Amino acid sequence: MFSNGGTQALTFLLIMVMVRGEVQEKLSSDCKDFLYMGTLLRGLNDDSLKIICQYYNGAPRFVTLYDTCDLIPVYSAYIFKRSDGSKKTEASWMYEPQLSISSGSRNMEVFPAGDLQRRFEESQAVLLDYSDTVNYERGQLNPDEHQDNPDDKAATYTLTNVVPQDRRFNIGPWKDHEHKIRRRLNNYCRGTAYMVTGVTTSGRTIRRNNVNRVAIPTFLWSAYCCPNFDRNAPPEERSKFPAFGSHGLNDKDNNQVQEMSLQDLQDFLRLVTYVDSSFQIFYGNCVTPQMSLKSLQDYVGETEIRVWLQ
Repeated sequence: MFSNGGTQALTFLLIMVMVRGEVQEKLSSDCKDFLYMGTLLRGLNDDSLKIICQYYNGAPRFVTLYDTCDLIPVYSAYIFKRSDGSKKTEASWMYEPQLSISSGSRNMEVFPAGDLQRRFEESQAVLLDYSDTVNYERGQLNPDEHQDNPDDKAATYTLTNVVPQDRRFNIGPWKDHEHKIRRRLNNYCRGTAYMVTGVTTSGRTIRRNNVNRVAIPTFLWSAYCCPNFDRNAPPEERSKFPAFGSHGLNDKDNNQVQEMSLQDLQDFLRLVTYVDSSFQIFYGNCVTPQMSLKSLQDYVGETEIRVWLQ
């Protein structure tokens, strides 16, 4: 049998014939740069889902698919930047004018004080929604520790990049997982690392003034794609490239994060959320079109290539 990584690599030869990715024309070229092969996740279709190219200080920083009914991001897609994991200090929380004011700035802006937030609370979460929560914190899907530039770090502090996370899960297993991924990509990714972090929901919400406001995720999930990686990495790390995934239960108990193949993560999400059967996180499952037969041999081994070709 092929190893999991070998199977992913070899399926490239079929993928190029069978799969065509869709490029979202609404995104400018500089925003498509945050997505592997410039391609949005496939298989997510709903009128309430809005694509946001998140701008801060005049430059695009990452891409979010935002649910204007649940008032949380479905996922954030970003490029991982090598860093020491430090967090930005004195960050101000921001909102997204693109969701509320058609003629407004495309740059995220700092929340106004008090009741002024109510001007745009119909289309997105506001700080008032999180003010009285006890068990849940504002958890970033694109975490500042996966960014290095101060402006890139600051841009992660927008509520369109935030979901309610159980406090124990956020500061425990999920934070440990973010550290693990940062160290792995720092050490073994040799090119661009594309990341997508998202959620599943099941109907639970944060309520404010007896009104359902912000959906509480059931699971958080994450995946990365790094086609150019260190093929001399230790076997246990090399097996997690070019792509790997994970998910964890957003709860105070039984919340350990499980790592798995990209295909297993996609199969899991097809079962627990509203994606359709064509759901795909990375174009071609992160197998680069430039990968030659020689590089496949280096990756999965000459014997496996020979057996597969028979």
